[in-house]
Amino acid sequence: MAVSRTSLRGFLTQARGALRAAVGSNQKITFVIGNESADLDSMACAVLYAYVRSMSPPKNAFTPLYVPITNIPASDIQLRPEFLAVFQHANVEPEHLITLDDLPATSDIQSKLRPENTAWILVDHNTLQGQLGKIYSDRVRGVIDHHDDEGTVPKEADNEPRIIEKSGSCTSLTTNYCRAAWDMLSGSASSAGATHAQGDNFSDDDTVVKRWDASVAQLGLASILIDTANLQDQSKTTEHDVRAVEYLEAKIMACSQLSASFDRASFYNEIDTAKRNIGALALRDILRKDYKQWDQGGQKLGISSVVKPIEFLQAKAGSETNTQPPYAAFLDELELFASERELDLYSVMTTSTSSGGEFQRELLLWAFNDGAVAAAKAFVSTSRDELGLEEWHESGDVVNGNHGKGQWMRVWWQRQVQHSRKRVAPLLRESMSSGESRL
Repeated sequence: MAVSRTSLRGFLTQARGALRAAVGSNQKITFVIGNESADLDSMACAVLYAYVRSMSPPKNAFTPLYVPITNIPASDIQLRPEFLAVFQHANVEPEHLITLDDLPATSDIQSKLRPENTAWILVDHNTLQGQLGKIYSDRVRGVIDHHDDEGTVPKEADNEPRIIEKSGSCTSLTTNYCRAAWDMLSGSASSAGATHAQGDNFSDDDTVVKRWDASVAQLGLASILIDTANLQDQSKTTEHDVRAVEYLEAKIMACSQLSASFDRASFYNEIDTAKRNIGALALRDILRKDYKQWDQGGQKLGISSVVKPIEFLQAKAGSETNTQPPYAAFLDELELFASERELDLYSVMTTSTSSGGEFQRELLLWAFNDGAVAAAKAFVSTSRDELGLEEWHESGDVVNGNHGKGQWMRVWWQRQVQHSRKRVAPLLRESMSSGESRL
């Protein structure tokens, strides 16, 4: 039976209750989970899909309620100021998100959430990674993603989508997939009478439903605008994104409480400013804020995406230690970060705006052993032209420092700025495989 129409806040409360019941009694449960970087796109995809799907599930759904998992511990939400900015518009609080902390501990997750009692829908990635992947990868039943297809999700999905297509934001694909069900859901809720959630004090059911729709729409819209630079980044923006933005904006403008004051540019600037406001974070938190990791051919690759330049990161490291030159403190922190995660290859990708107002990228790559060095050099050989790698001369100390025997590190300007981690990660992983074969 579908969940009765309610607010996003009310739905997340119901979903957490369903998860606790499933853990306590080994009931069946369906999860929707984004990737482990848990950025705005991953979070919004999981929540939007689970929300709409739970109120209009397919006839033969594994379970009628879908639980959205934000793929980080609850404490890490504070590292994402853009979440906090969006939540103000979506009428939810950080504690409403369902995170890894709501799952059983690693030591007994398999006994409390038996694989055969679970189904997993992946959004914003198409291979379940880490400990969850080791236990539940065979239980993946659907996917919506905009990364390269790794071929791990079955071609025939069980009543769930298998959508892997290019788009600026995965939330766009999710929105477009859900829009027919969402519209039907909104119409039927308005005519039949909606379940009033706590905090909704509107005069009639139609007004309530439109406000709920607008709250969810703002969550999705924020994700798409951030990923496409307000639809202005032509290297990322696709027709999927344009259609989704038009649809979500229509949901917002249908709400009389918001239509008069809503302005897309102002909304985008508010969320973008919040995302870039990382000055109060420690360097370690900046590195792990948007971090992804892969196992590839027996080696580990980690990539941190950062919305500030290396110059900023060095200054941050220097101010935190106050006993070393900034470049030395920066390298020490990177090496410790990689060592704690037992990485063979570690990359830091930065984005920033030049003094002339141009968008720019830097790429740092550090290999820690012979196999990783071979992979790194293979990556440079095959990807230099595609990525527009240009030697980085901002600080020779970082590039040419002593990094230990058998290690190798380089920093470049990445002049082909249209290529984000979504492209760089597959290139690095391919090189890790080819580098291993030459050893």
